[in-house]
Amino acid sequence: MSERESMEYDVVVVGGGPAGLATAIRLKQLAAEKNQEIGVCVLEKGAAIGAHILSGAVMDPSALTELIPDWKEKGAPLNVPVTQDKFLFLSPTGARSTPEWLLPDCFHNKGNYIVRLGDVAQWLGEQAEALGVDIFPGFAAAEVLYDEAGAVRGVATGDMGVARDGSHTDHYQPGMELLARYTIFAEGSRGQLGRQLIERFKLDEGRNAQSYGIGIKEMWEVDPAQSRPGLVVHTAGWPLDADTYGGSFLYHLDNNIVVVGLIVGLDYANPWLSPFEEFQRYKTHPAIRGTFEGGKRIAYGARAITAGGLLALPKLTFPGGAMVGCEAGFLNASRIKGSHAAIKSGMMAAEAAFEAVVADRRQDELSAYPAAFEKSWLHAELDRARNFKQWFKKGRTVAVLMTGIEQKLLKGKMPWSLRNNKPDHACLQPASQCARIDYPKPDGKLTFDRLSSVFISNTNHEENEPVHLTLKDPEIPVTVNLATYGGPEARYCPAGVYEFIKDDHGADRLQINAQNCVHCKTCDIKDPRQNIVWVAPQGGEGPVYNGM
Repeated sequence: MSERESMEYDVVVVGGGPAGLATAIRLKQLAAEKNQEIGVCVLEKGAAIGAHILSGAVMDPSALTELIPDWKEKGAPLNVPVTQDKFLFLSPTGARSTPEWLLPDCFHNKGNYIVRLGDVAQWLGEQAEALGVDIFPGFAAAEVLYDEAGAVRGVATGDMGVARDGSHTDHYQPGMELLARYTIFAEGSRGQLGRQLIERFKLDEGRNAQSYGIGIKEMWEVDPAQSRPGLVVHTAGWPLDADTYGGSFLYHLDNNIVVVGLIVGLDYANPWLSPFEEFQRYKTHPAIRGTFEGGKRIAYGARAITAGGLLALPKLTFPGGAMVGCEAGFLNASRIKGSHAAIKSGMMAAEAAFEAVVADRRQDELSAYPAAFEKSWLHAELDRARNFKQWFKKGRTVAVLMTGIEQKLLKGKMPWSLRNNKPDHACLQPASQCARIDYPKPDGKLTFDRLSSVFISNTNHEENEPVHLTLKDPEIPVTVNLATYGGPEARYCPAGVYEFIKDDHGADRLQINAQNCVHCKTCDIKDPRQNIVWVAPQGGEGPVYNGM
């Protein structure tokens, strides 16, 4: 007999980011409009709403305006309107600026805001609570619960107070079952439970292989003379080679704060590449470094993004639930924006769930949600950009040319769709076939190492808990990854979690420093044999981002 207690709601939402909170808010708004009672809760694995949120971010306010028309009056933290767009192509020593009239619409940000998305999520959490949503931060949903017919009937949170050897400590608390008519999954990119649902219900059948990137970001307090509130800078080119998808962002907030980051597509081929070191190197470019000289780095983090677009979007519903936001992959990679899509998808899922609850339905498919999506402005927006990521499979030169033709000349109304059947982990080439990359040592002023970076991400995990990064086969890291690919996990992880060391007999072994993990999910995506599985640690653990 299970020792877990249970609670019942009409709708359980897994994940307290913009998508999950928009879902909860819209449900409660509809209940108030129709004078109905509806029980809604949000589970958030971070210690607080926003603690695990990391994004650029330039925010298109259109969906937020639909959800909360008076967001300005209610104090939403959208305080820095975009005043200028710059797009630079970088060579190792130079920068070529693209004239504004040549930029496709997807790179124009007039009417958008530079935000700290963690702060926006925190504010959305306050709006949700004011409407009567129950929010449980510090509780990680660790298991999907199914009914006898195989439909999703809720989730269970992970047990707390379990020692590394599996025994129960004095602080042991069993997880709790959250049962619902419908469960909405909003875990963000490469969600642990979402991955299981896609596999179980074959939600990706007939779709393009999903494509991901890793975004590595820092926040700086810069010399006031370097501050340009409202300036948005994007770059392509150096330090990445022409066959590697990626680019940088540099956004000027208020109060002398500048955020900077590099996104690297996880379909890269060279196992010697290190996204973290490429980002550090990027900051040394003559066109970039001046912004940060004399400044102070105050925050660091990393997160995977789901970038395959409309053609890689899985089926959104299954018996008993649905996926919203980056869990499904609503990010518009061509615009480098996902928060507006997350909010809109959450609203559409909420409207379908509300209609079903009022009709006294449960555990069936919310087919009104994908139907609404297909008729929405969000579908039209993603359809226009549906080939964006696929063009980059053909190299940067072809991608830039074809993106310009599709987006600028054809206005997104192209007669073709490009297929991609190769997942990111299958793109890695053997190390012997690739050029080694020598990265310079960090100087501690402009460039940094992983451990000092993790320190300012405020990441914490209990030393004695079970390792939340699990290996299906403990031999593969040495016999395959190290032998064939040069041990890429030691380079693609931005937090120093994985390192190859010698044991007492001089043999190689993989050491997993799970306490460093910033929950970016890159290892879960890029491991060439899909041998590493990321699962949620005890609730509340991981990074504590301050408005990242």
